[in-house]
Amino acid sequence: MNDRIADPWGPRTPHAKGTVWPARVDQHLDAGIAEADVERWVQSACVLCSNGCACDIAVKDGRMVGVRGRATDVVNHGRLGPKGLYGSTPWASSPDRLTSPMVREGGQLVETDWDTAMERIVRTSKRLLEEKGPLSHGFYTSGQLFIEEYYTLAVIGKAGLGTPHMDGNTRLCTATAAAAFKESFGADGQPGSYTDIEHADAIFLYGHNMAETQTVLWARILDRTRGPDPPRLVCVDPRRTPVAEEAVRTGGVHLTPRVGSNLALMNGLTRELFANDWVDHDWVAAHTIGVDDLRSVVEPYTPEKVEEICGVPADELRRAARIFGESESVLSTVLQGFYQSHQATASSVAVNNLHLLRGQIGRPGAGVLQMNGQPTAQNNRECGADGDLTGFRNWENPAHVQELAELWNVDPMTIPHWAPPTHAMQIFSYAEHGSIGLLWISATNPAVSMPETARIRKILGGDQCFVVVQDLFLTETAQLADVVLPAAGWGEKTGTFTNVNRTVHLSEQAVEPPGDARSDLEILLMYADAMGFTDQDGDPLVTWRTPEQAFDAWREATRGRHVDYTGLSYDRLRGPSGIPWPVNDEAPDGTDRLYADAVFPTDTDVCETYGHDLLTGGSVSEQEHRAMAPAGRAFLKGAAYSPPHEEPSDDFPLLFTTGRTVYQFHTRTKTGRSRSLRDAAPEPWVELSEQDAGELGIAEGDVVRVESPRGAIEVKARVGAVMPGAVFAPFHYGTWDLEQLAADGLTGQANELTMTIWDPVSKQPYFKTAACRVVKVRDGDAPSKAPTTAASAPAETGVPPTEGGEPTASRLLDDVPRYPLDPAQQSGRVKEDA
Repeated sequence: MNDRIADPWGPRTPHAKGTVWPARVDQHLDAGIAEADVERWVQSACVLCSNGCACDIAVKDGRMVGVRGRATDVVNHGRLGPKGLYGSTPWASSPDRLTSPMVREGGQLVETDWDTAMERIVRTSKRLLEEKGPLSHGFYTSGQLFIEEYYTLAVIGKAGLGTPHMDGNTRLCTATAAAAFKESFGADGQPGSYTDIEHADAIFLYGHNMAETQTVLWARILDRTRGPDPPRLVCVDPRRTPVAEEAVRTGGVHLTPRVGSNLALMNGLTRELFANDWVDHDWVAAHTIGVDDLRSVVEPYTPEKVEEICGVPADELRRAARIFGESESVLSTVLQGFYQSHQATASSVAVNNLHLLRGQIGRPGAGVLQMNGQPTAQNNRECGADGDLTGFRNWENPAHVQELAELWNVDPMTIPHWAPPTHAMQIFSYAEHGSIGLLWISATNPAVSMPETARIRKILGGDQCFVVVQDLFLTETAQLADVVLPAAGWGEKTGTFTNVNRTVHLSEQAVEPPGDARSDLEILLMYADAMGFTDQDGDPLVTWRTPEQAFDAWREATRGRHVDYTGLSYDRLRGPSGIPWPVNDEAPDGTDRLYADAVFPTDTDVCETYGHDLLTGGSVSEQEHRAMAPAGRAFLKGAAYSPPHEEPSDDFPLLFTTGRTVYQFHTRTKTGRSRSLRDAAPEPWVELSEQDAGELGIAEGDVVRVESPRGAIEVKARVGAVMPGAVFAPFHYGTWDLEQLAADGLTGQANELTMTIWDPVSKQPYFKTAACRVVKVRDGDAPSKAPTTAASAPAETGVPPTEGGEPTASRLLDDVPRYPLDPAQQSGRVKEDA
């Protein structure tokens, strides 16, 4: 039995390059439940990070009582991480679940019935449509819903109401991933595959603390680095994470650029490829455009210039570039350290550029994973619930709009396409000023997760906008709503979703939702019916009633597009493994990696966007794009580095950056209700380097006040492995369960300090470049309760270790059949172990 709090990644199963990743089935059952007690196992996949690990839900007496990984699945080969093991089911039986709708009466939320709650929403919705038109409505959703729900919402918003004001919290975490793909390759969609880990000679992780954000994927890398012929790792991160330590151990490099200087670093790496002729000139000439312009942009960024800007030693930059330039197969992963920082899209596009310059894409071991932060973020983007046009269509292309108009049988002018889709930061600004009079929030908690949260709380609590929240609990956001709708959660409803590397899973309903809670699909259908949305023939606009019918409608919306689901069905997804799109007549078994033929969806009549200037965000017109004649070639694009919006000053001499811990997910709506996960990371903290702590007279566990020009928090200090000049805080913590913290005079909501500033292309806000100062408030009475197992490990010895997770089982399996996508998965042997 294993304590997966003390060991987040589980036992190692090393293997050689090009061989199968061994199967290891992880399982956790509630205390007192033996495997023989489980009445049935229900197929699903984990939703507590973006990895998309297939699992089965254990059910007894109508309750979810545990989970186990699915050995036959291509994504995880049976493994689950600590959040999946300990956090998947306890929330469902929490006594504070929402079980009835609520409406605000006399300033207080009171329970009511569904008819009353929906009537209040519909009455407000119809009044606003009559008085102000469709621009009075806004929707802010999640990376937690299912395809069937996103697609239904997209149809309601685009064809029923006709509002462009739709986005999700995916704007906060991985909008830059989508933007980078569009700029380089013409459309969203992950080029690489998790199976590239089995084949790579080098793995670069840019702003990606994979050891904490995707623990199972990190275990997959560890099983390569601890086996024969291991890949070298290169880590770009201002903290000494487990990824950084493994990079050094493998003979790779840990690059620590100053917060906000990622693009200068990337320009330096790109210049080194040119300077050392580590470029596949024939491939670049045949399959890309823009190489000469890119060479001119990066020419000034010598290693010495990069050292001046970033603080990264010139020779370390050269070493990292040499690894990229001389390795036969390179896999790159990118996450929030790039996406939420200054010049996010330009920096992420630069990662794509490195692969294009070397032809390192579309073959085993050579690819890009611009990661997601949430399990269904990909579907928000695919379905168009984030404002983009459904099915990766281009809102500026009349033919694409016409396709949807014909599919939905509506007037093309109903579908918003007269201006760019409204991003989340604008949506909240419009709600602030009342031009959006109804804001509907689904499965997300912006009162904690948005930047500058004091402003967000004021917007949500004001009279200028009618706020609807549907969620599992009375979150910090729900407490400010005018109507609260109780939603069914994972395991309480059926639907499909797609992980980072395009693998689609079916999650079956295992138990009934509590009380009068309903699935998000049922709620949306109830609204559509009450509003009376119709097509041009007067028939109901939304014709489906069940999740499977909704999925079939979605499949048709993808026909012929880059994101083609037409070969999938619920029956096919009930097989041994999830299946990566596109799945169609040409690829009936799915597609492990994109662009194996080096043909990209960049043609003017096909692409999802005509592109942007990476420095200013200025749009490329259809005529300009057509004049470039991309003809299926990828774009090489660059931009000059510019300093961050807010730099250190005498008053605020440090840079504040936020992030995640391995034991919590988002605002802890689920993970905070798991005893093992809550005990492992029970309260907020802030991390300082030993150098900065020493200069400020701060010791481990001291109470400190961290201030930015926008707000402040007071928490205990962890003196640890962050680079000098940087201050790190986890963003997970709001107020719902931290009464004792407040009683002690402490506040830890990290986004009180962050800025309402966003990237010019992806519109993703900058959570990682706020200037701050740190002041000691008083001596601590004990060390910080920050975890000791990963990047938040203390610098000093003697801090009690993080441990105490409920026992889990891990079982190694031999000769497990797997989905036939990667040749390496057809051979190899693993030993039995208990």
